[in-house]
Amino acid sequence: MSGPKETALPAAWANAVGEKLATRDAGAQRRHLVPVPPGAPGTGGARGAGGMRLFSSNDYLGLAGHPAVREAVAEAAREHGMGPRGAALVCGHTTLHETLAMRLAALEGTEAALLAPTGWAANTALLGALADADVTFVSDALNHASIIDGLRMARRTGAAVRVTPHGDAAAVEAALAERDTPRAVVVTDGVFSMDGDVAPLAALREAADAHGAILVVDEAHGTLVLGETGAGACEAAGVRADVVVGTLSKAVGAMGGFVAGNRTLCDLVLNLGRAQIYSTALPVPVVAGALAALDVAARTPALRERLRAHQARFAEALGRPVPTPIVPWVLGDEDAAMGAAASLRAAGMHVVAIRPPTVPEGTSRLRITLSAVHTDADVEDLLTALGQGSTGDDGGHWSAIPRL
Repeated sequence: MSGPKETALPAAWANAVGEKLATRDAGAQRRHLVPVPPGAPGTGGARGAGGMRLFSSNDYLGLAGHPAVREAVAEAAREHGMGPRGAALVCGHTTLHETLAMRLAALEGTEAALLAPTGWAANTALLGALADADVTFVSDALNHASIIDGLRMARRTGAAVRVTPHGDAAAVEAALAERDTPRAVVVTDGVFSMDGDVAPLAALREAADAHGAILVVDEAHGTLVLGETGAGACEAAGVRADVVVGTLSKAVGAMGGFVAGNRTLCDLVLNLGRAQIYSTALPVPVVAGALAALDVAARTPALRERLRAHQARFAEALGRPVPTPIVPWVLGDEDAAMGAAASLRAAGMHVVAIRPPTVPEGTSRLRITLSAVHTDADVEDLLTALGQGSTGDDGGHWSAIPRL
């Protein structure tokens, strides 16, 4: 086989692409893929095959590498192949897909759930299906990019979009009171993926009820992690969301997304949610693995307990609450964050540096994520490395995320 061939873009395109990348380079914001080894057997993904300890994974319970999940995936592949051979509305919604949807509805305490190929697709499909000129969406400033893009598409229908300061329930209430549309949607992350904090769900529920709005909560980082049964941030807060959006790619350790709520609303998304309608359904082995992961999580509450113990150890070291497995270490300067990540990588620890535009200017950080399959020694080694590796004029510091 011959090697890769150089393909030239037309001059106008070559110049435009080069200029866009040069802008990224000038701001030290150009991204590069850095391959990491797959999880080694028996570690649940806490270590790569080369011994690198992973502190950037969203596999919060270690279910991606659990033996029962591995076996379920392998058995489904042997029996059914990859599948699913089409979109859900064509031939891709198998009996296994239906079982998974029912299990997710049961977990979230809703009438129904609808699977989507990714959490991104679930958010954009839902928001697009809800949108029309009679709707105002009220969205937290730090909501996930999938919500932001879904709302950008919603604007094209004539829907109004109000973005409120992060975690500010009073601003949400004011936006609802001031709207000039008959219907409204409050949409928020349950757990914010870069900050690790939890939305003020009780206050948002109260505001939504007072103004006849529905509350949509993205439980991507709360599912199987928060709450007595692992239903998420809403369960932990004792709050009912009208619609839950979730993903199977975080604590479930698989791939895919879902929308859970009223059966009629799920039917609306099935019929109007373009990101769901026009995407191939999830591969059958992935569905089987997700079902096995839900089973393991249900019968092994000790996984959540172990994760919370790691959070408590970090809280003790930081002197502040750590309500979720996402622990941001804000360094401010981009070079400091990149340098800290490189130092940790040299010490055998993979911790990703997050820079603008993913986070606001001046808040570059290490995004540390904890997992139930980390050992106590892993956590202590990371804390020690962070203490030894602090950089910057002030010696480095842990700090609460500013309310932006």
